[in-house]
Amino acid sequence: MSAIIFRLALRNIFRQKLRTAITLSAIMFGVTGLILSSGFIQDIFVQLGEAIIHSQTGHIQVFKQDFLEKGSRKPEQFVIDRAGARVAQLQSVDGIELVAARLDFAGLLNNGRRDLAVIGEGIEPDKEKRIGSYMMITEGRALADEDVFGILLGQGVAANLGLRPGDFVTILANTADGTLNSLELEVIGIFQSFSKDYDARAVRIPLTAAQELLATNGANLIVMTLTETPLTGAAQARVDDALAGSGLESKNWRELSDFYDKTVQLYDRQFGILQWIILVMVLLSVVNSVNMSAFERQAEFGTLLALGNRPREVFMILLAENLMLGLIGASAGVLLGVALAALISGIGIPMPPPPNANVGYTALIRIVPSALLTAWLVGFSATVIAVLFPARRIARTPIVDALRQAT
Repeated sequence: MSAIIFRLALRNIFRQKLRTAITLSAIMFGVTGLILSSGFIQDIFVQLGEAIIHSQTGHIQVFKQDFLEKGSRKPEQFVIDRAGARVAQLQSVDGIELVAARLDFAGLLNNGRRDLAVIGEGIEPDKEKRIGSYMMITEGRALADEDVFGILLGQGVAANLGLRPGDFVTILANTADGTLNSLELEVIGIFQSFSKDYDARAVRIPLTAAQELLATNGANLIVMTLTETPLTGAAQARVDDALAGSGLESKNWRELSDFYDKTVQLYDRQFGILQWIILVMVLLSVVNSVNMSAFERQAEFGTLLALGNRPREVFMILLAENLMLGLIGASAGVLLGVALAALISGIGIPMPPPPNANVGYTALIRIVPSALLTAWLVGFSATVIAVLFPARRIARTPIVDALRQAT
């Protein structure tokens, strides 16, 4: 397009201030809506992922092969021998921030009156305080390394058995050779994670107590955390190299959390539909504005054709106008979206607990560069596409019919 066409287009845009403002508003609100909705959904993904990582899974877990499929029924058969040496080895892997051992078991918890089937974890308390930063202690306190025979109860377990910090309970479990063993433990605290189901059946005790209960010196799981969650893939590859030939396998937090992946897939589909809806809304708004403008300016275009301008040049003038409108509207929409995202994030959006969860959270609007680019492209593309049919129709209108509009 020549510079003359762009100058004419720019003059026409500012000549029709009201219609230009209406068109720009439609583009801006569409782009801003995409940025805010995308940022909100991205925040859900990030906060849900961090809650899973820092209340249950860590970033990466290492265990014996087939542990995920069979270990929940017989965890004592999937014990990693010399777990301490393996923890020390993995701690030296580049990018790993913290490594802790866990020993899973299933058993019965008795409060002196009745039993409750529970799933248990033997943990290294001081390390788990750093891993489980999203796990909230609602009563009592967190386990410490010196609490050799202490126990943390999930909120649902404590409510079911009517237990409080300071009470004593007995836990029974099978050892690796099939014999029954028991320990008397003091309730140190009651915890609440992001998962209501987990809290209804989970207990945590020191790793040394779990090893005594199961008559082993090993662990089922080695849990690792990283400095940053996006580094998970690269760190897992290095962990796999360190584990080569050991009979152990690693899984990252997404592979361990089917719920997270299903949530991401659901929201991705919903957001994809939302993008199409906004695209169509912007398209219809701009088409309407362009059609009205073109109808009112029919005589103007007829005069241009009568003066010897070719239909292609008329088409290019209209296209140039909408290119500028799309560029200005989409860019202004991005700026408005970023400003509103920052403002809303500064205030926060109180959210109720998600499905299967206990705890609400404060949502933010995350500014994601790829989402900004997508929103800009949607606004710009819709504006350009909207003009193609009206501009083509006007350019093909006979000169006589176009000039008749002037009378």
